[in-house]
Amino acid sequence: MTDRARVFYLTTPIYYVNDRPHLGHAYTTIAADTMARYHRLAGDDVWLLTGTDEHGDKIAQAAAKAGVTPQALADRNSAAFRETWNALGIANDDFIRTTEPRHTKVVQAILQTLWEAGEIYLGNYGGQYCFGCERFYTEKEIVDGKCPDHQTPLQWIEEENYFFKMSKYQAWLVETIERQPDLIRPERYRNEILGFLRDPLQDLSISRPKRRLNWGIPLPFDDKYVTYVWFDALINYVSALGGPGDPRFETYWPSAQHVIAKDIVKPHAIYWPCMLKAAGLPLYRHLNVHGYWTLGGRKISKSVGNLVEALALKDTYGNDAFRYFILREMVFGLDADFSEEALVGRLNADLANDLGNLVSRVTTLIVNFGGIRRGWQAGDVGELETRLERRSAQVIRDVAAALDEFAFQRALTAIWAFVGSVNGYVDTTQPWALAKDETQRTRLDVVLYALGESLRFLGIMLTPFLPDAATKIRVGLGQSGEPTLADAVWGRLAAGTRVQKVSGLFPRVDDKNKSDLEIGATGTSSRPPSGQSGPAALVTIAGPAAPATISDVGKLELRVAEVLTAEPVPKSKKLLKLTVSLGGEPRTLVAGIAEHYAPAELVGKKVVVVANLEPVKLMGIESNGMVLAASIEGKLAVLTVDRDLPPGATIT
Repeated sequence: MTDRARVFYLTTPIYYVNDRPHLGHAYTTIAADTMARYHRLAGDDVWLLTGTDEHGDKIAQAAAKAGVTPQALADRNSAAFRETWNALGIANDDFIRTTEPRHTKVVQAILQTLWEAGEIYLGNYGGQYCFGCERFYTEKEIVDGKCPDHQTPLQWIEEENYFFKMSKYQAWLVETIERQPDLIRPERYRNEILGFLRDPLQDLSISRPKRRLNWGIPLPFDDKYVTYVWFDALINYVSALGGPGDPRFETYWPSAQHVIAKDIVKPHAIYWPCMLKAAGLPLYRHLNVHGYWTLGGRKISKSVGNLVEALALKDTYGNDAFRYFILREMVFGLDADFSEEALVGRLNADLANDLGNLVSRVTTLIVNFGGIRRGWQAGDVGELETRLERRSAQVIRDVAAALDEFAFQRALTAIWAFVGSVNGYVDTTQPWALAKDETQRTRLDVVLYALGESLRFLGIMLTPFLPDAATKIRVGLGQSGEPTLADAVWGRLAAGTRVQKVSGLFPRVDDKNKSDLEIGATGTSSRPPSGQSGPAALVTIAGPAAPATISDVGKLELRVAEVLTAEPVPKSKKLLKLTVSLGGEPRTLVAGIAEHYAPAELVGKKVVVVANLEPVKLMGIESNGMVLAASIEGKLAVLTVDRDLPPGATIT
């Protein structure tokens, strides 16, 4: 049997086939694919599962509306998910459909086991039902007589059904979640579930009568009923492995992790653990929950017309750019806003300017100045090269720590800090100048080796995130075969390696819609520096409205700040409270940007702040600085830096 410490089993949700794939589906799947690629890189035994959920009321209703059978609709839309994942380069190991016999067999076996163990009983139930969610809602959950998720009227249904004795596992579940603090992560979702479990847990209706719904898996002990869609769907994580007793199940299930969006936390954090406990099966290791993507601040859903079009931007800008944007833009667990403008900004700044230019620049220098003529020889290297080596080792550690928590943004930030270091190394060593002096040949060879080794390292570390670009980098450096994390150890590039020029890795996208924006500081954050005059609401730095002299600007201390937390200011529609890092102790700022940014959009961003303003209290909060932003025609954008400068860096 495979060593369990080296096994990684990860699942996406199985996606409902009542509609086409969209950005929300793609993010979950790309996140899971990135994790699977990283663990394969690390040498782990990986199994990545995705698939489609094909039973239930919604499918039957959608099929009837389309004038086709439920199976025909499921076949068509399941194929659309498969094709989309293929187009995105998703490297899943299995794709399960809940209409497959292998799934039906395991679902019915588990149901029979629970029935025989007395965990299921026949009873009557009446309640408000949402066909969109395929579940009953309690009075406490209902908002204005409507489904809290779909905002549609609920329908009263009263019928005889089979129930799973979920309530008997409430105390066990609470104790388990409290004992395993990382079972549900990030912590906000663990706390949400513990809050829900403060109220009595109800037994779960696990069937639907065939007279009302025929599209489902029949109960093995009463064929007049079909299985409730969640009791069917959740079992896919087990049925895809062959079920209890199957060698694949015994190998992978003890290492199971799920990745889901926050709208399905309750079934995965409450129904599923109780089902596993009742069936005598081990619990999963982690439930990893991400936030919503929004478009213009609205949740991605079928009510948003361009949800599919957002996903289609992969065809315009390429899979790697699309992957990079959504992995870098969303702080895992929080919501994030999607826009083509932001995607292009990331592509130009991070991929074209930072990475693409570096790869083109370095491979050209190596080819033009004689290639990789010598290996890594400790006696020849100086402090600059040693620093690169140390930083590469730190990146390996930082990426591992970040991905253990699904913190893709943090992992990419660590890699891009290294990209910045290599760009700085080129500028400092100036190989073009060394090439003009024959006495500097050895030094030039050392520099060229360090640059080649830096690209080789990036070609490995970027593999989970930018698989196509990483491959092009490795090919340009004469590297063949699938890389491993062990290969990322510094000094493996061989002397004499044939290097090819790699250009156009990420072509820059021309933005023809740029405007000359007035640049100012947002909100009534802080007073101007002592002895200076100026408006509290908006400090204009440049722009046609208020010309400034060099001496005026020089009085302001502009610094790079990383946003650590962001939250609304109570009783204010305009203000956000930000905790930022300027490289030392965190400080609090109050910024008037709440009408333009959701708090989650700001976390992790590197913004520009005026750092030498006198503190001022706003809404009872002491603000120590001011965030800079640009505005035009009522639109506002916070100023960010286009390279990964460290917090506290001075803007000059």
